[in-house]
Amino acid sequence: MIEAIHTDTGDTTDSTQATRTAEEVLRALDTAAVEDAVRKAAAAEIMPRFRQLAAHEVVEKNGPHDLVTVADRLAEEHLTAALTTLLPGSLVVGEEAVHADPAVLGALGGDAPVWIVDPVDGTRQFVHGDPGFATLVTLALRGELLASWTYAPALDLMATARRGAGAELNGTPLRPGSPAAGAVLDVAISHYDFTTDEQKRVLAALETAGIAPRPCGSAGLEYLHIAQGRIDAVAFSWENAWDHAAGLLLVHEAGGASGTVAGEPFRIAGGNALPFTAARDAATARRILGLLAAAD
Repeated sequence: MIEAIHTDTGDTTDSTQATRTAEEVLRALDTAAVEDAVRKAAAAEIMPRFRQLAAHEVVEKNGPHDLVTVADRLAEEHLTAALTTLLPGSLVVGEEAVHADPAVLGALGGDAPVWIVDPVDGTRQFVHGDPGFATLVTLALRGELLASWTYAPALDLMATARRGAGAELNGTPLRPGSPAAGAVLDVAISHYDFTTDEQKRVLAALETAGIAPRPCGSAGLEYLHIAQGRIDAVAFSWENAWDHAAGLLLVHEAGGASGTVAGEPFRIAGGNALPFTAARDAATARRILGLLAAAD
């Protein structure tokens, strides 16, 4: 079954209490202040280095395609300080912090509110001077996504989503609708540089009549493209929370759908059957997952 989004982490806390606590966190949240913090981090640490990076400011993490820059590190530090000040008692799960200490991921299964941060989603684009990168911030509680911010500073785009309150882009509501009947589906898939041979084999199931797969750019911006109705779906074979949390909530609140190849909801804390999809509507998600499941 495809659900718009569900992020159950296996926690057995009474659901009424969990919902009430999430509502309390949302009531206490100053979304405008969070947006301001995201903008300030980008203005201070990212944009001054865009197309200005020195060679020593770019480092490989896990291979030649997996890059990190001084902007990634400093922006995450900036956001960590700002976000935890805005919501006392909250924790941060950031891409660079997890790279330094994988135990940081454990916060996703805890009881404290967690900020999930990707300081520069699309670092390769950023390094190459391409404006297609974004800062992604999501607030979660016990695996439930509460609010998200997708900010593309070089493109002047700020997309926001709040649980149960919809999604917006620069203040305008996002409603992607459904693909036109009979239209070829535009699907962004995991980039070939980051996939194994087995993952390539499964994703190749989308190379079929009526579907036009292509390698993805910034994951966060591909989710935004779904919420805008510019593309129809994504199919991804990795599950890093910082890459997907903001976009999944954005797509859900815009009216889209998501699910894993096993027909289960995507769990932001990990342990998912992969690949998974997010799409403009449930019918598109079912179509994508059916093809992937048959090849898996």
